Amino acid sequence: MKQDFNKSGAPQFTLRPRRAISSAATDLVIFEPAGARYFPTVVRPATSGVDLISWSQADRERIQAAILRHGAILFRGFDVRSASYFERFIAVISGQPLPYIERSSPRKLVSGHVYSSTEYPAEHAIFLHSENSYQKSWPLKIFFYCELPAEQGGETPIADTRRILERIRPSVRDKFAEKGVLYVRTFEGGLGLSWQTVFQTADRRLVEQYCLDAGIEYSWDGPDRLKTKQLRRAIQTHPVTGESVWFNHAVFFHLSTLDPIAQQVLRASLPEENLPNNTYYGDGSPIEQEALDHLRTVYSEETVYFPWRRGDILMLDNMLTAHGRSPYCGARKILVGMTEPYSA
Repeated sequence: MKQDFNKSGAPQFTLRPRRAISSAATDLVIFEPAGARYFPTVVRPATSGVDLISWSQADRERIQAAILRHGAILFRGFDVRSASYFERFIAVISGQPLPYIERSSPRKLVSGHVYSSTEYPAEHAIFLHSENSYQKSWPLKIFFYCELPAEQGGETPIADTRRILERIRPSVRDKFAEKGVLYVRTFEGGLGLSWQTVFQTADRRLVEQYCLDAGIEYSWDGPDRLKTKQLRRAIQTHPVTGESVWFNHAVFFHLSTLDPIAQQVLRASLPEENLPNNTYYGDGSPIEQEALDHLRTVYSEETVYFPWRRGDILMLDNMLTAHGRSPYCGARKILVGMTEPYSA
């Protein structure tokens, strides 16, 4: 594995073949690399003609053990050619994909419950996050399929949330552990997603019932503006491994994480209480800029990049691994499926 560095100084890894660590000489696939702290773990066919779905049905237990240990698996070199195949693979490994509700980003439905990856301007990065960590329940697994890699850039960077938690200064970590994170969102036409898109309904009564069930405080402000507040933990415990993980959208949703131009536009257009997204400590007090800068530094230093190849499938344990997106040039098509709903 060759290590380079991107412009921000974050480590960038180019995958190289390593010795297989499989336990039987007759294995159809190779798991690599061997190091417990290297990720993503790469799974490749050991011979031609290996069908990913057929093999995964027979070796599902080893896949589950690897994802719990490493948090990320990249299936590479298999003959994966369609969204429907991707969806069938997800179902075999982890159950039927979930619908995308209480959305935070624009996506298009592609097949069943397989969606396009976040449709955000190509020139901007998407900060690392664990999918739906602001919700009452979230998917334990998330899958990405590379139908078409970008001409340049467009990686899906990842970071181990266990290591992130370990590296956060105790004073910052303890304050978040005590207070939690308050997510404040405003939905209306123009800036950000509409509430109809977020909740996938135009019926206010259904939105209100969803909020009540999910522990979300809500209010209607005017004919078509919905404001919500929800208090969530910043640190969660993985239900299988028992490990503590940094699991929240505190930095992702904070206004200061946006690029400077977007920040300037929003500040000039809206009062703080009407921003599409913003975060606070659980008691409503502001998160210090120093704490946010420290967290962004930790994320950056723990981020790993790999280049997409056509047909790649990336499987993440959503609680053990955060993900994002690099800026890119040219066409790019990455599909997403989420499974295994869980609530703490």
